[in-house]
Amino acid sequence: MPLTLVEACVDTAALAVAAESAGARRLELCGPGEGGLTPPRDLLESVMRRSGVPVHVMIRPREGDFLYTTAEFEVMRRDVVAAREARAHGVVFGVLRADGTLDLERMGELTRLARPMRAACHRAFDRTPDPDAALDELMALGVDLVLTSGHARTATEGAEVLARHVRRAGNRITILGGGSIRAGNARALLQATGLGEVHARATDTEAFAALVREVASLDQPPEPT
Repeated sequence: MPLTLVEACVDTAALAVAAESAGARRLELCGPGEGGLTPPRDLLESVMRRSGVPVHVMIRPREGDFLYTTAEFEVMRRDVVAAREARAHGVVFGVLRADGTLDLERMGELTRLARPMRAACHRAFDRTPDPDAALDELMALGVDLVLTSGHARTATEGAEVLARHVRRAGNRITILGGGSIRAGNARALLQATGLGEVHARATDTEAFAALVREVASLDQPPEPT
């Protein structure tokens, strides 16, 4: 199995430091709010000063759905620029149409605006009606990464779809598995899907550290016999 990266979802500078110490190899930085919102500028700057691993910044102006007004989208555009100016390594966003499909025009605009940062689509992807079509669209837009539970409530329940995404993606986009991934289910999930990156909340630092250790154990070569 290839080396697996564990990304930590954090919403404070202290939690970012703790997650990195526990073995996180990338941070997704969110502000407070259900599902994670755009972090305040002072939080972003504090984490960027302290972090020794890449930081991806959530770009989400409000809770609720992923259909945004013109004014809300303009806020998202400004927040992408602010993350770029803060020297973040990536931004995370998702914009849908009323029918649940990806808003390709707006997704493409944010992706272009983000460069040279990485562009990632969050779990708005899991709201789309056709996961294979949505994945193809993200790849055509040049999006670098997509966070997904395989269109299911949890990554374990979505393992079959996640495995299909990993095969379909190849080297064109990174599939970041997320959705209740813990030390107790990580081994079976990674073996079933071939995921190379997983995402977990780091609110419980001990549980997050246990997940990192479990994933690291899978990356070790077998003992000689």
